[in-house]
Amino acid sequence: MGWIYLLIAILLEFAGTFSLKYSEGFTHLLPVFYALCFYLGCLLSFTLALNHLELSRMYALWTGIGTILSVFVGYYFFKEPLGALKCFSIFLIVLGVLGTITF
Repeated sequence: MGWIYLLIAILLEFAGTFSLKYSEGFTHLLPVFYALCFYLGCLLSFTLALNHLELSRMYALWTGIGTILSVFVGYYFFKEPLGALKCFSIFLIVLGVLGTITF
């Protein structure tokens, strides 16, 4: 059950960040409200996952997957650049996350 809570936390955290992109510097209040709700749900789900999983692995997965998801969604939805250095950096993040899972 802990893995499900962690997955929900990752998705909610990303949804909050995605909503903030549309708030345009807090000038649109509806996306800000959504972001607050998503972040609150994320923290609740992450707290529930902590009851079942190790903090070090959870946090590495949470931040790593969230970062990778943000980069790819930024590339596809917001036409943000994705150069060789960024791809290599993502590769290093993936290696770091895998390192925390296997060791």
